[in-house]
Amino acid sequence: MSVKFQFNKISQQRLKKQLNIRPRALPTLQSKEAALRVEVKKAKDRMSELEKELNKQLDEYSNVMRLWTEFEEDLVTVKEVKLSSKKIAGTKTPVLEDVVFDIKDFSLFNKPGWFLKGVELLESLSKIAIEREVFRKKMELLEYARKKTTQKVNLYEKVQIPEDQSAILKIKRFLEDQENLSKASQKIVKKRQEQNQ
Repeated sequence: MSVKFQFNKISQQRLKKQLNIRPRALPTLQSKEAALRVEVKKAKDRMSELEKELNKQLDEYSNVMRLWTEFEEDLVTVKEVKLSSKKIAGTKTPVLEDVVFDIKDFSLFNKPGWFLKGVELLESLSKIAIEREVFRKKMELLEYARKKTTQKVNLYEKVQIPEDQSAILKIKRFLEDQENLSKASQKIVKKRQEQNQ
């Protein structure tokens, strides 16, 4: 992507203006990228923790899995997942506020004694799984924003700033050459006029 310019002072001024803006914006973009990188790591770590916690709880109750055949599938359902959003370095990310469950009424006398514990366990596992998915989405959004910011930093550092500097130098040399040619031609004309008189 080559910068387009004309060999005149207006084009030179426009390029100088861009060159003044970009280096000043670069540190902000670099700190945004660093902040996003840290937040992506935090979200990834939290997601891993939740994954381990979920697997740990599932492993703890794997020996009583045969009892779950007695458990009614639609006894506990997720009624609502309450989310809010939080901006991190200019990127909207989801935040889990609450998970609302709908628990069907059941008789404690007609059901096994472990049903209450089963309901609590299902709620706990569901909350962990939902929170893990929220952090996965958060990580994806932050990673996408980080990649875009990195691209912009690289564009500024490696393409636009050097191209603007090069273009300004070319325009400056061209204008200096034109000025020198103009002065030289004026001297020649002046000498001829003196010789003719």
